[in-house]
Amino acid sequence: MNKNDNPADPFKKALAEATKTLANDPDLGVAFSVDPPGMTNDQVRLPQVTRRMTRDEVLLARGTADAYALRRRFHNENTSNRYEPQGNMARDLYEAMETARCEAMGARSMPGTAGNIDAKIGSEAERKGYGQITDAGQAPLSTAAGYLIRHLATGRDLPDAAQNVMNLWKDFIEGAAGGTLENLQDVLDDQSKFAKFARQIIEDLGYGDQLGDDPDDVNDDQEDEAQADEEEQDADDNANPDKEDNSEDADAAPEQSQEQEQDASQATVQLDDMADAEMGDEAEMPEGEAPMDPPPPPPHSDADPNYVVYATEYDEEIRAEDLAEPQELERLRAYLDQQLDPLKGAVSRLANKLQRRLQAQQNRSWEFDLEEGILDAGRLARVVANPTTPLSFKVEKDTEFRDTCVTLLLDNSGSMRGRPISIAAICADVLARTLERCQVKTEILGFTTRAWKGGQSRETWLKEGRPQQPGRLNDLRHIIYKSADAPWRRTRPNLGLMMKEGLLKENIDGEALEWAHRRMMARPESRKVLMVISDGAPVDDSTLSVNPANYLEKHLRDVIAMVEKRKAVELIAIGIGHDVTRYYDRAVTITDVEQLAGAMTEQLAALFDSDPRARARVMGMKRAS
Repeated sequence: MNKNDNPADPFKKALAEATKTLANDPDLGVAFSVDPPGMTNDQVRLPQVTRRMTRDEVLLARGTADAYALRRRFHNENTSNRYEPQGNMARDLYEAMETARCEAMGARSMPGTAGNIDAKIGSEAERKGYGQITDAGQAPLSTAAGYLIRHLATGRDLPDAAQNVMNLWKDFIEGAAGGTLENLQDVLDDQSKFAKFARQIIEDLGYGDQLGDDPDDVNDDQEDEAQADEEEQDADDNANPDKEDNSEDADAAPEQSQEQEQDASQATVQLDDMADAEMGDEAEMPEGEAPMDPPPPPPHSDADPNYVVYATEYDEEIRAEDLAEPQELERLRAYLDQQLDPLKGAVSRLANKLQRRLQAQQNRSWEFDLEEGILDAGRLARVVANPTTPLSFKVEKDTEFRDTCVTLLLDNSGSMRGRPISIAAICADVLARTLERCQVKTEILGFTTRAWKGGQSRETWLKEGRPQQPGRLNDLRHIIYKSADAPWRRTRPNLGLMMKEGLLKENIDGEALEWAHRRMMARPESRKVLMVISDGAPVDDSTLSVNPANYLEKHLRDVIAMVEKRKAVELIAIGIGHDVTRYYDRAVTITDVEQLAGAMTEQLAALFDSDPRARARVMGMKRAS
């Protein structure tokens, strides 16, 4: 093998072929990416496998591949859509149980897949911190229901973290739906029967009001109506025995029908002419006063006029204090401080370094030839040469620091859950305090969605007949943790909101970046800096399931191009565990979340550095501008 060849390539090729075979779809595309895994109509995106090919990487890639392949093999989208519930919670339960069914079917016929999927489930559960949860309310009920279905269908124990979640909810689920669960083995092989079974479980758990109409009942009603129409038609025929003769007479006189049609058309023309004559001069509008069509609605995005949003009425821009009571914010803030107490010292040292560099820029000029102040040693030679020359003094001059506003835009997606979001919150906390001491305005924003997999936007789309290419299909939630003009002491508890269970959901980066950019453009400061902290590409299952796979990613690229082209805002980004340099010109990627504090501090310090070469070196740029 050539030393430049990637040793992981043979494994990737073999896994791709195995995935196609397992999915029973030879045309299925298989790609490996640092972006979150996903599946579209024609492609599966698997976790990246590096040259090192660690055991965890291999197991996660195989487990993810098997899970998607089994869903493709055993899942029928039309059947699923027919029985899909309307409400968010009911839909999450329905999807989790269907996924468990597909994986259980694979474990029955191909036992080797069970171990691979165990590795995937275990990795996801550990990443989400399920092993440390002690209260059922901290874990999604839908996830626990999926785990329980898989356990009952296969008889296999789950990985420890997943087992913990299942155990916390098991008594509740079995207590409410134990009788229905007894029929699991009878319906596992038939998706339609299993869908009805899942809907019954959802009703047993108390979410029956979110199911919507029963599709089987609707079809029965339609058949009853059709049968009633037929019976009514028969009754009419019996009551009017001459009706058939009349129809024969109508067929026997086609010439008469044509004459009647011609007469009717002529009458219509005459009526139109009479109407025009009665309108007289009013029929001709004066030139320049012709009625104009209403102007088209403005595009949803300045960066891409073709970017479509299905419904905007459910989006919200909201202050953090409006999403939780003051007492809850204080409690969450205390939890954040306690969780990250060991890290605060290191972050504070970095923040002090940043403050010294900023203050050094503020006091870097002098006034000379003064009668008092600090003795100017550089001009003592004049006094030695001519003792009658008076001493010269100098004073450090406070130059007005250039008006600056810094916005920190934090990814509040579910993949940031756990330590990444905690460290992002505490870093934003310390940096905001540091910048405020240096009279630099600071704004902290967050972005996520109001619901998993759609929300009210998706429900509206379903009610309106599922039109094609609906565009963005979820409800945005843009959070203002600290506005630029708000003092830090008043907004300090707000960052604790990021610890709130259920807050972190999907991430639609393009619209969030455009929103933050608009806010900055309205600011009076002459210099504007926007720092984005994210852990990967934009992902929203509801949107990507009915649009092109790169729909949100393309919009993000368009927004970045717009911001960088206008040059009114300095844009930088930090990627946590994922390479964001392919989106942003000025960006760094950190592999360990513990590096976030240093990366944020160095990036901001570099922007305020007076030496362009030093600034370029820290920013990772190849040339100084």
